[in-house]
Amino acid sequence: MTLRRANIARISGGLFDVLVVGAGINGAVSAAALAGRGASVALIDRGDFGGFVSQESSNLVWGGFKYLENYELPLVFGLCRSRNRLMKAYPDNIKEISFLATLDETAPFRPWFAALGATAYWGIGLFGTKRPRLYDAEELESVEPVVDTSTARGAVQYQDCYLVDNDSRFVFSFVRSAVEAGAAVANYVELVSAERVGDRWVCLLRDTDTGEEVTTSARVVVNAAGPFVDELNSAWGLTTAHRIVYSKGIHLIVPRITTTRHDRVLAFFDDTQRLFYVIPMGHRSVIGTTDTRVDTPYTEVTDEDRDFLLGQINARLDLPDPLTHDDVIAERTGVRPLVVRREAGDQSDADWTSLSRKHEIERDDARAVVTIFGGKLTDCLNVGEEVAEHVQHLGVPLEKDLRNWYGEPAAATRKEFFRQARLMRLDSLRTKPGTEPLSDRLWRRYGRRAFDLLESIRADPTMGTDVMGSADYLRAELHTAAEHEMVVTLDDFMRRRSKIDLVVRDRDILGSPGLREVAEILFGDEADRRLADYVLAKTGQHAPPAH
Repeated sequence: MTLRRANIARISGGLFDVLVVGAGINGAVSAAALAGRGASVALIDRGDFGGFVSQESSNLVWGGFKYLENYELPLVFGLCRSRNRLMKAYPDNIKEISFLATLDETAPFRPWFAALGATAYWGIGLFGTKRPRLYDAEELESVEPVVDTSTARGAVQYQDCYLVDNDSRFVFSFVRSAVEAGAAVANYVELVSAERVGDRWVCLLRDTDTGEEVTTSARVVVNAAGPFVDELNSAWGLTTAHRIVYSKGIHLIVPRITTTRHDRVLAFFDDTQRLFYVIPMGHRSVIGTTDTRVDTPYTEVTDEDRDFLLGQINARLDLPDPLTHDDVIAERTGVRPLVVRREAGDQSDADWTSLSRKHEIERDDARAVVTIFGGKLTDCLNVGEEVAEHVQHLGVPLEKDLRNWYGEPAAATRKEFFRQARLMRLDSLRTKPGTEPLSDRLWRRYGRRAFDLLESIRADPTMGTDVMGSADYLRAELHTAAEHEMVVTLDDFMRRRSKIDLVVRDRDILGSPGLREVAEILFGDEADRRLADYVLAKTGQHAPPAH
């Protein structure tokens, strides 16, 4: 946690061009874009980086095929362009993947009509992916035997992208970019109060981990608080043309449904004629999502939610045994902060699923505040660029955008890493069947810092061994997380810097003899306290004493 303390010390008493409040995808990408163009930036979040809405996505980077239903062509065009840019900038982190959409009797479209839509989608996306295909029911059964074709009229296959790792890890890549460009960033730091004094905001901040309070100043504030933007603006006395409403979505993570030989997303229309998906996540499958109007950003998965999704997927797959609650390994739930105009009322009579998923950005010139409403992971680069334009309009000089604040390292750097990994026979350290090569994983997760991991393993071969057998994580990675990734709680690492909590059952995690070592590497003398907090959150019981 030394890096985090150093950043809080930089923030304390500082005067920044911009203070970004909220470190989900919108805040992280804004900080990276601004710092990358020469602004002095502070980024804070009262929780962890990517620790609320941004950790509950479908892990998809897509243009929004389903938004064609509502004729949101400009939105789909913008998202497809952003998807193509991300795919090019992050070739190891964002991969193209097939979406196989089965059209059965509950689907609102005939296969031929869906195929026309998929072809239009391909064109709107500037032909940046493989072309779509149309299958009849007999062909569908051959292509994906797990699908129950008894009521299928056919299927259409189109292409989009997905995150190989998890969404919050991707958010952290922008946090890391901001740091490398000189930004001061800190998680678990909340904004207690903010007052406009002359030409700047004077802000009181609190470290929620230690209780320490510090003061900082900024010429401009970016409100990137996600589902809490209205709450923050209200506290500052700001009136905006837009506001946020909430749609709850859930995902259930179960053992892999489809064959691991082919990574593809299965798409179906549920009984309400809304699309839901089966998304691959390594040796797991993610089923979701739902779309339920709620009045609070705090959500939980209910038995009704589980029964609905399991019932829908069991009715559409030809499984040896139906999926039950016992098959659920982990769950994800969160809200989509949807943007509506303030004069539109409470939207109680609106077709909820037709509300736009686009983002809006407002600027208050008198108070020097930029507010980001809504947004999607796919649209993040556009958000970063637009926020930079607004901040520049408020008088903060920015350098020319060289677009070097995002993306993976250069191809030559990648080539050199894989050359060194091959010479030291890195991939031979991995003996588990069905796991990806270590070199691929380390490069994807750490980029240039993966060279440090190689050095660590060369110096001490035990750094190349797993800490927790079921988690597939090296000791060297734990030390890197401890030193460079501002891990404050064990959940930060287990849920967000890694995806262990998403793919390993709680009982297996808590029963792992390596869990204590994970805590000791990450937290040193504070290991017992952090471990106890984690176990308490999982079970309501404290961790057993150290042996």
